[in-house]
Amino acid sequence: MKKSDKGVDLAKKLGISSSRGIEAVIKAQLIAAVIKEVEKQEMTHVSLAKRAKLPRSAVTGILSGSLQKITIDRILRLVEAVGLVPELKLHKRAA
Repeated sequence: MKKSDKGVDLAKKLGISSSRGIEAVIKAQLIAAVIKEVEKQEMTHVSLAKRAKLPRSAVTGILSGSLQKITIDRILRLVEAVGLVPELKLHKRAA
């Protein structure tokens, strides 16, 4: 199942727009990648927060799975802080 399909399915289950569902899936996948890299590098939330120039409490909230009021910008700052580079791939929806 593609990311967009997962997002659409999630949106239907939650009664939200497809774009919000897709956004939630993308955020969750980015956060999962950050968590994996944080564990690999044995980073603390404090050191990650300093690298990302974010409050430690925000980092802890994001890494614990809170997606409410978490912007893509903040997540991308974490992605960059652990040395990852995100890629985006788009495709036409199947008819």
